[in-house]
Amino acid sequence: MKAYRTYRTVTDAKQLFLSDLPFQPGEVVEILILAQDPDRALALQRLDALFQRSQALPQAQELTDDEIAAEIEAYRMGQSS
Repeated sequence: MKAYRTYRTVTDAKQLFLSDLPFQPGEVVEILILAQDPDRALALQRLDALFQRSQALPQAQELTDDEIAAEIEAYRMGQSS
């Protein structure tokens, strides 16, 4: 299944116009319309800011890719601390 995401602002409550779609004439597509939740967008912004701060911590800077991979593998094997 191919997926395509685009964003539009509703200007007319009775119709929404899409153009330049990456599908061929005759291709059957499923349409799912989701309204963005402003609270969710704010929560995602805050989460992103938290990730940025966490990654900037000195102890995070000292971690190597090998240490991270070993910790992930230990977790998967049920040996996490």
